Order: sequence, then C-alpha cells, then structure tokens
Amino acid sequence: MMTLALVVIVVITALVFDFTNGFHDSSNAMATSVATGAFKPRTAVAVAAVLNVVGACLSTEVAKTISSGIVNDSLVTPTMVFAGLAGAIIWNLVTWLLGLPSSSSHAMFGGLIGAVLVTAGHNGVHWGVIISKIVLPALVAPFVAGVAAAVSTWCAYRITSHSVTHASRSFQMGQRVSASMVALAHGTSDGQKTMGIITLVLVAAGMQEPGTHPHWWVIALAGGAIGLGTYSGGWRIMRTMGSRLVKVEPPQGFCAETASTVAILASSHLGFGLSTTHVCTGSILGSGVGRRTKVNWSIAGQMGSAWIATLPCAAVVGALAGWLAERGIVGMLIVSALLVAAAVAILAKANRNKVHRDNVNDTPAPGAERTVEDVPAPAGTVAHEAELVLDDARERGAGLLPGQDRGQRLTGSGVGP
Repeated sequence: MMTLALVVIVVITALVFDFTNGFHDSSNAMATSVATGAFKPRTAVAVAAVLNVVGACLSTEVAKTISSGIVNDSLVTPTMVFAGLAGAIIWNLVTWLLGLPSSSSHAMFGGLIGAVLVTAGHNGVHWGVIISKIVLPALVAPFVAGVAAAVSTWCAYRITSHSVTHASRSFQMGQRVSASMVALAHGTSDGQKTMGIITLVLVAAGMQEPGTHPHWWVIALAGGAIGLGTYSGGWRIMRTMGSRLVKVEPPQGFCAETASTVAILASSHLGFGLSTTHVCTGSILGSGVGRRTKVNWSIAGQMGSAWIATLPCAAVVGALAGWLAERGIVGMLIVSALLVAAAVAILAKANRNKVHRDNVNDTPAPGAERTVEDVPAPAGTVAHEAELVLDDARERGAGLLPGQDRGQRLTGSGVGP
C-alpha cells in the first residue's frame, strides 16, 4: 500500500514537471510566429497545445531512452525519481522567471542523475547513453539547425529581393504551417520524456516489465499535461526568443521553424533526448546571421551559460533532494514542502512584473536593455566573419556594389536591414 501511495505521489510530481515543461518550452514553437504577427498570442499557444498532445502520441522511442537508457532501472527507486523531478521543477521555474530559454529536458536529466548518484552510486547511471544520446546531440544539433537556418534564410532573401511587396506576407502565411510543425515535433520529443519518467517509476515499483513501452494512460496523462502547460503561455521566455535575441521577419521565422522541425523529428526517430530549446535557439540565431541582421550576443551568452549550468545545477538540487527523500517519509515531506515553498516564492516574484499575451511583443523601456539592432557580433568571432561574407554575397546577388546603400532595395519585400 505504501508503495502504491509513493508511486501516485511521484506520478503527480512528474505531471507537474510536464506542465512546467509545456509553459517553459511553448516559445520553442511559437515565439517567432507571435513576433512576426503570423499568429495572435492566444491562438499560437492553443494551436501549439493541441499539436503537442498529438505529437506526444505519435512515438515512444524517446520515452524508452528515458525509462531504460540513462539510468539502471534495477537500482532506481520511486523516491529517486521524485527527488530528480523536484530538482528539474525548481530549475524550470527559476529560468522561466529570468526569461531564459534553458532546457527542461536537461533539467530533468540532471535532477535524475544527481538523485541516482547520491543514493545508488555511479553504477546507477549509464554514462555511455548519456554521452551518445544527450550530450553529443546537445552540442551538434543546435549548430546543424543554425547552419541550415542561415543558408535557407540567405536563399529566401536572395530569391525574393526583387519580388513583389507581398513576399513577406506569403512567408508569414507559411509560418503558420512551419510553426505548427515545430509544435508537433516538440510533442514527439518533450512530450515523451515525462512518459519515460513515469514508466521508469512503474518499473522501479515492480508494476511494469523493464524495457516495455509506456501504457496508454501514461501517454494520455503526459500528453494532456504538456498540452495544458503549453496553453498557459510561458510568455516570459517567448519574449526572449521572439524579440530580444534577434529581430525576426517572416522569411527568417519560416526558415528557422522549418530547420527546427527537421532536426527535432530526426532526433525523436533516433531516440535522442534532444533539447528542443537548444535546437530552436540555434535556428533563430542562424536565421539572424543568414539575414545579416544584428544578434543580441549578450542575451545569447546568458542563454549559453544557462545551458551549460542546467545539468549540473539540476543534478545538485536532485542530489540534495535525493539525500533527504531517502531518509524516509519525513524526508519526502521536507522535500515536498521545500518544493512548494520555492514555487510559491518564484510565482509571487513573477507577479510583480507580469508578462502576458498582451505585452509579450512590447519593446523594453528606453535604457532598460540593449535592443538587437544595437548589438553587433563581436569582431574576430566566427559569427562576425559569417555576417561579412553573407552580406557581401547578398549585395552582389542584389546587383549592388560593396558598400552601396541597401536602403535602395524594395521596402515591402522584407529585404534589407
């Protein structure tokens, strides 16, 4: 009876994490479409929510990686999973408060790894799987998606540089399809991760055979939780992704979303625990380089720091929670109380400066922060050299001499600074 009660508590905690994953990562699919006006904010999150649920039901390869790949399910207990989820939830809420699009997936992995290490030792973690299916994809996928977005954006602007003035509107309409595909792909990836966690709990409690697929009710609950979280908005991170990182135009948004969709779907098919946040951010940065617009490298640097810190920070919190939770029912209650207290404190602080659907695209007050137009790529960096090469190529493609005023281009085509 005690085991069943513990499993129920952990399953509920996993669904809470899934909800935070939804509102934390809703910006992945819809930030650029909201920024360009392709979707109204509330319509965007509604469409993303529905497609997240659909995507979560399409495949279970990622769920199998989580449930039987990254940790030794014979050594894992429901208590360890609970502690790992506590670390992931706190990290998600902190980065949401700061408006930093960190990886919910890596927060979950880090929290689980920390909890397992402190209770079962290093033998409880499959380091080879973590390197091959989590760490390496995290390094490679954003770069690949960024290059694809940069090349396709450059081609899109070159093709439409002398076109009629409704070219931007056509791309805006295309964004509605491409953004929807990102939402679907996000469901096939992140929607499955909580399924994997719940399946891991059931296996650890002896309620399911190791290596088996998630039950239908697990798929339904996990899909519904991430859908509800997505519908709630996550406006703080959406503002960062849509307007503070790069000034996005419809052709950029379309190319970035298409590149993200391909990368995410491919990784889901291969069972990689890929961060959709990393992929979408890489695509947006690449689209900025491809258009030869300014990127806020300061914000990009903050995001990179958050990416690096996510796994170890969540692991530390997960380890502390795991140590407490293993002390028995009193430890579980302490972890639960601390989790609730941290969530209430973060939400109270967020309410003092709300970001919602009506102000998600508002520009900051003068002097509050630098805009993307004011932030050039640092001289001597790869990004700076790429901008110079692409700019020269675009000028030649448009029939301009190097240095000639690009303001002479057609203003309605979406081309130019």
